[in-house]
Amino acid sequence: LDDARVLQAPDLARVVVGVDPSASSSGDACGIVVAGSTRDRHLYVLDDLTVQASPEAWARAVVTAYYKYKADRVIAEANQGGEMVTAVIQQVERNIPVKLVHATRGKAVRAEPVSVIYEQGRGHHVGTFPLLEDELCQWEPGDASPNRLDALVWAATHLLEPQGVLVGKARAAG
Repeated sequence: LDDARVLQAPDLARVVVGVDPSASSSGDACGIVVAGSTRDRHLYVLDDLTVQASPEAWARAVVTAYYKYKADRVIAEANQGGEMVTAVIQQVERNIPVKLVHATRGKAVRAEPVSVIYEQGRGHHVGTFPLLEDELCQWEPGDASPNRLDALVWAATHLLEPQGVLVGKARAAG
């Protein structure tokens, strides 16, 4: 991660907010990671805004990130709440474009293509994100759900696959 770290992102072709939602304020944290891509398919992680909060509070954080980073859309996992995820975000701001994605394969399978991006030197962090970076480097199958990692995988997969087609047999809805 350190070798590809940058202080500033170049001009980005696309920016999205990846979301691994939580159903309650006392459950898992809601993973919120902002990422962008260049035309030559490099990934830039712009922010980790993961929060332990109620659905209304994390939805506000998602909407704030969407506007702050001038994102194209929100990419949110639908396995934890389905259409409720879109509804909660759009209660805060009804015009936010949300694309729901469904995990149909394990986390390790979904994360593998993203790890290849990093191995190729095409994954860059704009600054440091200690908690996200710990999850990226330390998570192993069987460990507790990695909220930040999941949010990054959804964002990166959408940005780097042709026309946002998801890898790992995940399918898009909405």
